[in-house]
Amino acid sequence: MGNQHPNYSEELAHHDGDPVWASHEPDGYVCPFCQLAAGTADDPANRCELSDLVYQDADVLVFIACDGFGPHAGHAMITPVAHREALYDLDDDQLTKVSLFSRHVALAIKLAWNSPGTSVRQHNEPAGNQHVWHYHLHVFPRYEDDMLYRQIRHPLEVEFRAQKARELKAALAQVLAAAE
Repeated sequence: MGNQHPNYSEELAHHDGDPVWASHEPDGYVCPFCQLAAGTADDPANRCELSDLVYQDADVLVFIACDGFGPHAGHAMITPVAHREALYDLDDDQLTKVSLFSRHVALAIKLAWNSPGTSVRQHNEPAGNQHVWHYHLHVFPRYEDDMLYRQIRHPLEVEFRAQKARELKAALAQVLAAAE
């Protein structure tokens, strides 16, 4: 499913006969984010729950991440609905929509969780710390001295994530209404 190369010539997609980037999805990969977008989360390996969902339209999905970092656990993730493995595989329209939504979600995080700041980060390929083979952008609430980048990832309880999703959903509705 990866390796769409929507905006690049074959010359760039392949360098000296080898792919510049290649799919890292294992054979038979069941994408947890595609399942969430389809309204199912019944694969036992999928830690996503439908209650994590904050927003969905035809192009993007916003949900609460299954893992947290540090003392202020709970952050949002934005993905294109269409399965694209990495940043390199997004077309310009998908990238634009995800980028615009990162601003909306960051503002909603400030409203919902009273955070004085936000951070956005994204990972590509195993060496880049990607571990789900569907492009996703993390949007974090930030607080003074939270030391986010020194924290270890840890699983979050489903009900905690559901509460965060409800809070963020209400705030995102406000932001989207104001953006119209």
